[in-house]
Amino acid sequence: MHIRNSVKAIVINEEKMLLTKNQDHEGYFYLCPGGGQEHGETFHETLLRECLEEVGVDVEVGELLFIREYIGKNHEHASVDFNVHQVGYYFACELKDFKEIDGQPSNPDVHQIGVEWIPINDLCQCRFYPNHLKEYIINYLNGEKSPIYLGDVN
Repeated sequence: MHIRNSVKAIVINEEKMLLTKNQDHEGYFYLCPGGGQEHGETFHETLLRECLEEVGVDVEVGELLFIREYIGKNHEHASVDFNVHQVGYYFACELKDFKEIDGQPSNPDVHQIGVEWIPINDLCQCRFYPNHLKEYIINYLNGEKSPIYLGDVN
């Protein structure tokens, strides 16, 4: 098995966060836009490509905020993710050209059904992955210091 790099965008505007809306057998869930790094791509190139594919927008990539590992066998979805080992890199991003997002991605993920701006205050009521990241995003917005490496969390 190999370790997969995943690069994600944290896009916040007017106390709302841009997320992909997804659906599985348990219902709706939300993810930061982004995805797997392809051979020969830098993290920034991956993030630019993934944001175009999943959200249909160009982003300006900012600072690295968080690094999170996901070792599937250690979490609630171990029955399907047992062999998954992923390292996620979360970057602060801004939209290059703020426009209304139509929710029609060009190359959505398998479970993706749209794109939504979710109020930060509602994030705690959503099924958002990684769930552990919620508190760090709120800390970041409040100007509080957080560790960059979050460990093996979901």
